[in-house]
Amino acid sequence: MRFFIRLIILFALAVGLAVGARFNPGNVVVFYPPYRVDLSLNFFLFLTLVVFIVVYFLVRTVITAQRLPYKVSLYRQSKREKDSNKALRDALKALFEGRFGHAEKAASRAIELPENASVSALIAARAAHHMSQFARRDAWLASVESDASHRVARLVSAVELLVDQHQSEQALEAIRELNASGTRHIQVLRWALKANQQAKKWPEVLKLVRTLDKHRALHPALSSRLREMAYEDLLNRKSDDAESLRNVWFAIPAADRKLPFVAYRAAKAFSERDLHDDARSIVEKALPVEWDERLLRIYRLSAASDGSAALLSQIEYCEGWQKDHPNDAELSLTLGVLCLRQKLWGKAQRNLEDALANAVDGVTVREANLQLAQLHDALGQPEEAAKHYRQCAVATLL
Repeated sequence: MRFFIRLIILFALAVGLAVGARFNPGNVVVFYPPYRVDLSLNFFLFLTLVVFIVVYFLVRTVITAQRLPYKVSLYRQSKREKDSNKALRDALKALFEGRFGHAEKAASRAIELPENASVSALIAARAAHHMSQFARRDAWLASVESDASHRVARLVSAVELLVDQHQSEQALEAIRELNASGTRHIQVLRWALKANQQAKKWPEVLKLVRTLDKHRALHPALSSRLREMAYEDLLNRKSDDAESLRNVWFAIPAADRKLPFVAYRAAKAFSERDLHDDARSIVEKALPVEWDERLLRIYRLSAASDGSAALLSQIEYCEGWQKDHPNDAELSLTLGVLCLRQKLWGKAQRNLEDALANAVDGVTVREANLQLAQLHDALGQPEEAAKHYRQCAVATLL
């Protein structure tokens, strides 16, 4: 509809112009001595229009010719950007597809554009790393060092790749550089945790685990396992003396000290250094929180000297625990051993026989038989003692 309206208007203008030109009696006289030129007004207007059009196109031609180098430069720049961006997309696609050779080649093409250079180098570094070309990877990462805007990206990528390569010391150096700049986001903390774990720097591992737990950034099972590994290493260092071991123990948060795996390793470490009072104290505080038969074995091995008040206190603890765990073979065995040391013959025999009746593993059976054999030896009952010695031997062979 608009087209027809415009066509009608155009026709109307043409008709108006034709009518106006036909009945226009005006003329134009141009004097240029000694010449005189007479022109009708219509022809003069026509010539003016033609001259204007010619001059306009001449000016446009000159301007276009002058701007041609600039346009060519813009075209080439646009083509470079287009090619570089396409190569960058191809590099990312190939990287995600696992075609690392193609990814590195595409990133090499994309790097020609300065705006894409740093990102392309990081992609190429990852691709080279996955192809185990570590020297080439380091060269790509080094090419990004001059770009301050991509410093964090370079360092985080370096940490991740170095941890994957198990180069923990270099990874920790990059992490220290990140920390110096104030960058401590969750992913950096995760890589720092892994690097410290590889370097066996367990105190740092514990700090990072606690930090990540506050942010709920670690699976509880992984957190528990890492704590266990860290505490095991700290408590089992053979070079530590008694005072150092106590310092390590009291540096552990009170809540963690009652965890079974921590209490067991601590009690075992104290017991191995003949610090039996400390070992017993650990077990007595940890067992009521969470029952663990391994703690009972340490409690038995760390028994106080015969006839002492500490031994009687141990027996009382075991009797108290027996109310909640009446059929626990390990507890019955522990109580029987303690009573045997205290020369409470009847109570010792009863508990050792209960342990033998409820035992489900060969170690408990063997030890219960051995303790019963020693008890009958002490009571002057050689036949019963021989019977249990034989059963102990059979349990050892099985």
